Amino acid sequence: MKDIKYWIWLSFLGLKPIEKIMLLKGFNNKPKDIFNIDMKEISSIINTKKEFKEINAKRKQKIIQEILQNREKYKEEDLEEYIENIKEKNISIITCIDKKYPVRLLNIYDYPILLYVKGNTDILNNKGFAIVGCRQCTEYGAKISRKISNILSRNNLIVISGMARGIDSYAHLGCLDDKKETIAVLGSGVNIIYPKENKNIYEEIIKNNGAVISEYYLDMEPKKENFPMRNRIVSGMSEGVIVIEAKKKSGSLITANLALEQGKEVYSIPRKYYKQKFRRNK
Repeated sequence: MKDIKYWIWLSFLGLKPIEKIMLLKGFNNKPKDIFNIDMKEISSIINTKKEFKEINAKRKQKIIQEILQNREKYKEEDLEEYIENIKEKNISIITCIDKKYPVRLLNIYDYPILLYVKGNTDILNNKGFAIVGCRQCTEYGAKISRKISNILSRNNLIVISGMARGIDSYAHLGCLDDKKETIAVLGSGVNIIYPKENKNIYEEIIKNNGAVISEYYLDMEPKKENFPMRNRIVSGMSEGVIVIEAKKKSGSLITANLALEQGKEVYSIPRKYYKQKFRRNK
């Protein structure tokens, strides 16, 4: 894509996703213009354009500082070297104005301005459901997650999850049992496998025409604060969210609440249903 290095540079800014979106809208989706803007013009544009009217003076100053500091920090040659690294790792970058960008994500308030994709970029707009749940799941939770995921994938629905321990892992495995596509959304760089014991799941997702995606830059290690942000992508890409064995204060319930805010259907699987429906099928 033309000017992709400027999109990457914009994604590097230490700003909220919504502020990056506002910058794009304020500059007609041309991050190159933001990168090259004269220092004297930055303040004038951010303080007068309608796209920034809801931002307070302190945040406006933060935006201006980030633009100036990161323009000094990341030179064009640095960005070009970064792009070569991406190509060597066979990773794609899809921006929010690309046709392959998940269109459902554009309906959420703070969608990522770009996504890194390892694997099949053609499935990002396929109809699918998210499956989320606790990391320390029971045997029942593992079985129900894998079973429902398998049923969905057999009906040509993409299962979207976070490749975490527990329910997430079994959701992906339910698709892989029949070599079906699934999408994993990471809270780290797309080339960083977390948890490490899911290396086989990561590789099998890609091998079976699935996709591993992230909004975070390459080599970024997983951070606690990344996972709630990751969850908005999981719910945002889905038609609905299925919750299995979520704890009261958990990322799974964050995902469920985000889905409700996004106007999505949220489902939960009661234990009774498993006993009556699936136990007889062993």
